[in-house]
Amino acid sequence: MVDNVPDLIVRGTPAYRRMSVALLVAGFATFALMYDVQPLLPLFAAQFGVNAATSSLAVSLTTGTMALAFIPAAVVSDRIGRRSVMVASLFAAAAVTVLSAVVPGWGQLLGLRAAIGLALAGLPSVAMAYVAEEVHPDSIGSAMGLYIAASAIGGMAGRLGTASISQYAGWRWAIATMGAAGLAAGAAFAVAAPPSRAFVRKQHDLRSLTHAMRGHLSDKVLPLLYVEGFLLMGVFVSVYNYISFRLEAAPYGLSQAAVGLVFLVYLIGSFSSAWVGILASRLGPGRVLWMPIAVLTMGIVLAAVRPLIAVLVGIAIVTGAFFAAHSTASGWVGRRAIRDRAQASALYLLAYYLGGSLLGSASGLAWNSAAWRGVTGFVLILTLTALMIAARLKNTLTSEECNFASPQCKRK
Repeated sequence: MVDNVPDLIVRGTPAYRRMSVALLVAGFATFALMYDVQPLLPLFAAQFGVNAATSSLAVSLTTGTMALAFIPAAVVSDRIGRRSVMVASLFAAAAVTVLSAVVPGWGQLLGLRAAIGLALAGLPSVAMAYVAEEVHPDSIGSAMGLYIAASAIGGMAGRLGTASISQYAGWRWAIATMGAAGLAAGAAFAVAAPPSRAFVRKQHDLRSLTHAMRGHLSDKVLPLLYVEGFLLMGVFVSVYNYISFRLEAAPYGLSQAAVGLVFLVYLIGSFSSAWVGILASRLGPGRVLWMPIAVLTMGIVLAAVRPLIAVLVGIAIVTGAFFAAHSTASGWVGRRAIRDRAQASALYLLAYYLGGSLLGSASGLAWNSAAWRGVTGFVLILTLTALMIAARLKNTLTSEECNFASPQCKRK
């Protein structure tokens, strides 16, 4: 029983506080480096002579290559340790970000954005496994909530920072600044992250890896959580990829710096993810997941109307609801998988970021066809599908709430 394992980190202890600092730094830096170019997409379209859908490749290539590298990163972390992989990933991603600020052409910029995705792959999936192994199950929800909260703040800071700096110093200085901040974050994480105490080194061959993947994909719940991640991230990236285009055009005509202020609503996501993470630990993720997805639907509808205040409130609701849903689903993956957790987390994030990459780019076709109305219709279909899946999972128990190996638990 996990309750009899003294080394697991429990909320309120010094080790938990160190873990919290490390997760805050890692989440902040990961999402700042991943999405710092999102508010720059209109600038890229103008400078490099590409359309809105093509400019979105600066985001989609990063999330896409990262998704494809999650499973190899998880395998490496099984061999050399979670903490080592996370430190190396942070430093590498930050260094490539600095380099991407000085390349001259669009193709070179896209190549380095893809490389940043490869480097970042060692953070999100490994962080989920790191928390699941080192933190007591009663504290996993709050720990993952902190990580998701930090990712919300990092995403806000990256977008807001580049939007503001680029207006006065150009986009190259803006990206270089984000890269320097990433290097500082890597150093802070290396100091704060507690050493692994529950990690057991494992070497995979093709047979064992295939067995682990088959076990996760044959589970009654995990594949549905993977689909949830795919859909939810597709919604979120689609909304934020094209909100800058909408607000800089008529009838709003906002400046780039003003549009960047929209990303302040990420603070709502930091609070909602932490709060819902605690709620999911208390009530069970199955009873909670459908709630933020229902709220997400309302936010999308509100953001579709014309008054600027309604658009901004709608975007705020979308942001808070998305991070709450993601916190719940990702924490559930760690609680549901009782073995090969790094691979379980990698599969979730593979689906999650592929959703952001594929659906985020596909929504560009909706934008080119019908502007914001097209994007709204596209993301509503995705959100309603996610809500139906969450409703199906509503009465599902976690592995701590029943005997995971029993047929009764598997049916639930």
